[in-house]
Amino acid sequence: MNTIKVVGIDLAKSVFQLCVWMNDGTVAWNRKVSRSKLLDTVRQFPPDTLIAMEACATSHYWGRTFQSMGYAIRLIPTQHVKALTRHQKNDANDALAICETAFRPGSHFFAVKTVAQQDIKALRCVVPVN
Repeated sequence: MNTIKVVGIDLAKSVFQLCVWMNDGTVAWNRKVSRSKLLDTVRQFPPDTLIAMEACATSHYWGRTFQSMGYAIRLIPTQHVKALTRHQKNDANDALAICETAFRPGSHFFAVKTVAQQDIKALRCVVPVN
């Protein structure tokens, strides 16, 4: 039986692109999922499935949500994903590049920030330090 190696999610406002990459290197599917159906779709994957996302402001929220559901999370810096995007820039190609980057040698990943850590970062960006 072929198992899921990684699920790459290209985050957006209302429609997310999910790419499911199997252990043998094939793409099981790469399709759009609406915001209202994202959690239901992710719940269909086995526990401890690796979910990779491009690091952005909302990736920490989704990372916390998926971690609480029992999934492993990798947040990938944008420049690593951009380097592996092929052909035209679109959501499907971005989701595939996220999957590929999750196992690329030399890639580093971000930890999912807590709400308190995000609040502190926001304050540092807004409040001037004297």
